[in-house]
Amino acid sequence: MWTEKLQVQGPYNFDLVLERLSLDPLQVVDFTNRTVKVPLYIEKEPIVLQVQAIGNIEEPSFIIKGHSEVYKSKAIERLKKVFHWHQPLEGVSRHFRESDLREIFEEHRGTAIVLDFDYYSCLVKCIIHQQLNLSFAHTLTERFVKTFGYQMEGAWFYPTPETTAQLQIEQLRAIQFSGRKAEYVIGLSEQIIQGHLNLDIMEKLSDQEVMDTLIKIRGIGRWTAENFLLFGLGRPNLFPKADIGIQNALKILYGLPQKPTQEEMESYSVKWAPYLSYASLYLWRSIEKRSEKK
Repeated sequence: MWTEKLQVQGPYNFDLVLERLSLDPLQVVDFTNRTVKVPLYIEKEPIVLQVQAIGNIEEPSFIIKGHSEVYKSKAIERLKKVFHWHQPLEGVSRHFRESDLREIFEEHRGTAIVLDFDYYSCLVKCIIHQQLNLSFAHTLTERFVKTFGYQMEGAWFYPTPETTAQLQIEQLRAIQFSGRKAEYVIGLSEQIIQGHLNLDIMEKLSDQEVMDTLIKIRGIGRWTAENFLLFGLGRPNLFPKADIGIQNALKILYGLPQKPTQEEMESYSVKWAPYLSYASLYLWRSIEKRSEKK
């Protein structure tokens, strides 16, 4: 086993990162030891890393542990992007200090956008989460992964596209997928293994090119494509106006009698660019915290 220590520029609140990760029952989070297990594919090989925070918000540092020396450097580079260690958050925090979101950003200061661990699982999760409340979306995703995926070193890996493409709709219906959602997940997997969709090239494409590519696939609309851009690729300026969570957060923030219109959301968000993705994350966190307190 290898061990590596990384120093990151603050502010970075890993405890709040763990708090949000823990909403997903598939995440192996240990609050006492401030650790999370991270399942990754490096050159198509599954590996599991443990990330442990040993610093504080202003001087964050981490201990990374893994087994395979072969993929160590590539795995660490992937972790830096997954946990947003590659770019300091101070500029983001400063940008929102004089905005309508200043109190939310102060409450959640140092919360980073944490990416899904691989592109395929991100897309599958987005499809599963479509038009479901968050609690049942997590439950359904957990059933899918624990039924058809696999566990390694205590961490759960989503089933591969090859595995999912071989599933029958009835197998997914048995764990409470709708017939349509089952078709979408199987169809996406078939597109990948048949070579019609290459997720590995997405990082090189513009936001619009990614959108144009994904929405051609049955079951992927604008909301799913935007969430992939945000939580798959880590693009900084995404604001999914169709997202009910963001709409509810804005309704509470501005004391609106009803959810804001698309035009109102556009008006509110103009000054939040070029960090709209962080505005989205912190608005989500503002209502997630309310749910946790109930």
